[in-house]
Amino acid sequence: MLASIIIRTLNEATHLGNVLTAISQQKTIELKWEVVLVDSGSTDETLEIANHHGCRIKHINREEFSFGRSLNIGCEAAKGDFLALISGHCVPVDENWLQNLCQPLIEKMSEYTYGRQFGGSESYYSECRIFAKYYPEQSRIPQDGFYCNNANSALTTSAWLEFRFDEEVTGLEDMELAHRLTHRGGKVSYIADASVF
Repeated sequence: MLASIIIRTLNEATHLGNVLTAISQQKTIELKWEVVLVDSGSTDETLEIANHHGCRIKHINREEFSFGRSLNIGCEAAKGDFLALISGHCVPVDENWLQNLCQPLIEKMSEYTYGRQFGGSESYYSECRIFAKYYPEQSRIPQDGFYCNNANSALTTSAWLEFRFDEEVTGLEDMELAHRLTHRGGKVSYIADASVF
């Protein structure tokens, strides 16, 4: 099995090296991975860092950018059975992040998962309170409802092929797709043990 890790970037040099180092240290069971980076015109060292870590890089012009369009570009380039989506400033907490995020997909318990988020050292107190509210200690496999967040998520390639991300919405492309998926009976799961800072 192959997971394609898709990272959207715009000037993410500050954290991207840590993100990619944490990805390189993942321990998985019969799950290999590749990294596809979709960049929307970085002017810092983002692309140099991505090249150094062996990422496959796709580009989108800022004028054409939408969250959904950039993700669809990455998903189209991906070769995996699963599509793990992570922001260029979200650093996996441990070496089990990818396996934990994908496990409910592997076991066919859901088609879309999202993981826990913690504030980092630079986060405001208010941000940390929001993280604590929406990303609790207990997993929900599957959960009720369609809340999810693509800063740290994964879905089956088959689900993406069926629904694709809406390229016209200006945000919440994750919940828009999840709403359509759950409407037709699909499941979304929250994975507390798939955490990022």
